[in-house]
Amino acid sequence: MDSVSQIVLGAAVGEAVLGKRLGNKAMFWGAVGGTIPDLDVITKPFMSEVESLAFHRGISHSFFFAIIAGLLFGWLIYRLYESPYSKLFLKAILSLFLSCIPISITYFLFGNAWNPYIVFIVAIMVAGGLFSLIRKKEDVAVDLESQAPLRSWQWMFVLAFGTHALLDTFTMYGTQLLLPFSNYRAAIASISVADPVFYTIPFIIFLVITSRYKKNDSRRQFWNWVGIGFSCTYLMFTLWNKQRINQVFEAQMVEQGIPYDRFITGPTIFNNFLWGMTAEGQDAFYVAQYSVFDTSPIKFNRIEKQHHLLPNSEDDFTIKTLRWFSDDFYNVITRSDGKLQVNDLRYGTFRGKGDENDFIFRFVVEAQPDGSYEMEATKGGPDDDVANEIFVTLWNRIKGI
Repeated sequence: MDSVSQIVLGAAVGEAVLGKRLGNKAMFWGAVGGTIPDLDVITKPFMSEVESLAFHRGISHSFFFAIIAGLLFGWLIYRLYESPYSKLFLKAILSLFLSCIPISITYFLFGNAWNPYIVFIVAIMVAGGLFSLIRKKEDVAVDLESQAPLRSWQWMFVLAFGTHALLDTFTMYGTQLLLPFSNYRAAIASISVADPVFYTIPFIIFLVITSRYKKNDSRRQFWNWVGIGFSCTYLMFTLWNKQRINQVFEAQMVEQGIPYDRFITGPTIFNNFLWGMTAEGQDAFYVAQYSVFDTSPIKFNRIEKQHHLLPNSEDDFTIKTLRWFSDDFYNVITRSDGKLQVNDLRYGTFRGKGDENDFIFRFVVEAQPDGSYEMEATKGGPDDDVANEIFVTLWNRIKGI
């Protein structure tokens, strides 16, 4: 899920575990815990494009990390509260956390257009500026009397890291929950990577209500658990909705005589009403969209595989990584500039045309003189010049137009 959703979930976890001790500070530490797994993006400047693709949502989104790092971070923050430098450390951590929010949102929206080194430098500068401002403010004493037990701190971070990974598992992108023992990418694909209206915003509202009560007020825990319960109920709804949508796609493929061996479905961005599907046949894929408000038959568009455009690539690291990442739901096309483009068909297309700018998730690769392949760029989402048009089309398709 997007960074804001993970921050909100982490805050709710922090409140559930530490709220009676720390009040609103529990939400802050939970939000910090909900942010930490996504900090794997800071390694991007030090990796190649394909290495960064494989690393994101990797070890930091695993159960192993949740347990080991959760115990470690819990111990560190517990000791931090007992340190004579606790106020200074807390302000430094607050500065880093606050800097991550705008940087993460900006990078999510414009990351493909930004130089990763610039993103890294800007993040450090923002954090430094915030720390300089916060440090000059009047010190707020650390309330050692409300210090939570070590076990509670550790339990909170284990849950914050673990629920972060589990929530991401509900998206198409998925997570490598079993690293370092297996690189299997678990992806339920029942919710969009960003679902603000039905998941994030209601969760925020319940957290705001929760924060208005004193830490010993029973209504505080009540509203926090209402928020957690609402979010879990919505996730269960997405699972039920996915099964219903799958039945619709299967029935339509049988009715229209679409040959397929397997298929995958997932909701489009920002909603759970319009779904995309990719079915694999022998020589081609079939992509389609279906809105719960549709009244006409589903239109299936044929996309040729063209895997022959990548000769002798069975043992190539770049191509093997892209095949693993896309779960072999991929095709290959030749771009207008002569380079090859590998398209992750799990996310489908914008219009079903299948040209180089129509695929939602695409990778530009180039054959090297030694026969290997090098990935030059990762592109996700529409190009800037057609973004408004695409979102208007998306909105109309959601409504069944």
